[in-house]
Amino acid sequence: MQKMKNMEKAQVLTLREQIACADGQVVSKTLAQNDAVSITLFAFDKDEEISTHASGGDAFVTCLEGVGRITIDGVDYLLHEGESIIMPAGHPHAVYGAERFKMLLVVVF
Repeated sequence: MQKMKNMEKAQVLTLREQIACADGQVVSKTLAQNDAVSITLFAFDKDEEISTHASGGDAFVTCLEGVGRITIDGVDYLLHEGESIIMPAGHPHAVYGAERFKMLLVVVF
């Protein structure tokens, strides 16, 4: 099973500082990926998005910075710094940068 990657180990880190927003892009940084879990940091420029899709696992999102709009089953939720939401497995969802937005995504399969 793959271990954590792309971050320093045995040191205190601030997650929002581990990824940077880029003009006109959605940037991602995979921290772990295996059959049981996927952990990824994302940084969205304002008005950038990940279009509607469904996942095979429950997707837990925590806003690290900015404001993101999470759409689940056609219902919009605004997520602010420090807030979290679960996008249930098999349900259509999308993520949109209402402003520059950083998030931690943990998908449990």
